[in-house]
Amino acid sequence: MNWLSDFFGTLTATITDVLPIAAILFGFQLFVLRKQVHHLKQVLTGFLLVLLGLALFLQGLEGALFPLGKLMAVQLTAPEFLGISQTANELGNNWQHYLWVYLFAFAIGLTTTIAEPSLIAVAIKANQVSGGAVGTWGLRIAVALGVAIGIALGAYRIVTGTPLHYYIITGYIVVLIQTLYCPKAIIALAYDSGGVTTSTVTVPLVAALGLGLSSTIPGRNPMLDGFGLIAFASLFPIMSVMGYAQLSEWLARRARETRARD
Repeated sequence: MNWLSDFFGTLTATITDVLPIAAILFGFQLFVLRKQVHHLKQVLTGFLLVLLGLALFLQGLEGALFPLGKLMAVQLTAPEFLGISQTANELGNNWQHYLWVYLFAFAIGLTTTIAEPSLIAVAIKANQVSGGAVGTWGLRIAVALGVAIGIALGAYRIVTGTPLHYYIITGYIVVLIQTLYCPKAIIALAYDSGGVTTSTVTVPLVAALGLGLSSTIPGRNPMLDGFGLIAFASLFPIMSVMGYAQLSEWLARRARETRARD
């Protein structure tokens, strides 16, 4: 029955966290706008389902995703799996042996982002307001590839122990340069795409992977090295979406030039 008591504790904490949001929404509706809430029964039912869903989701994180992410990190960094001795592993400089870690990080970033509900919502809206010019799947795949590359590079950073700010500063310099040459219509969407990736599905697994890697790789501190992967997950989608737009524009321009010559 421990899981039941844990769930009720999580549910209580969720209610405490969400009630201020509900108070603001209902307060503005009733006392500022001075209008009744339409379909009140339906709204309250949805509100209760949100509370229940959040509590179940948080309970699932603690019971499944965080332990699973850490377990995968432990198994992928075990010296016997890497094919190196424990002594050599403790001495470091074995980043090239962690290929499966980078591949796993890439796969986790790709699949979790494809399934990210917030990205799906943004992609659908972008497709609607652009009249179909922005493809739903094209945007999702571009963002997912950016996250996958970013998390794989972030895993490499944890393995090698290089400073986080080197990557972030360099990344934003690239983003600024891309912004100057990217089609104007896609810039705002690209920057938003970097934010929507850090949501309900991606963050728990990415955080668990980073903490698991830093806990099992010799010489790494979970507090110093375990965090930072989510920054990669926010930065690299901006690059990939603007790169996708620039590539599409270049291909379209090349096609027009080919037709003009013919």
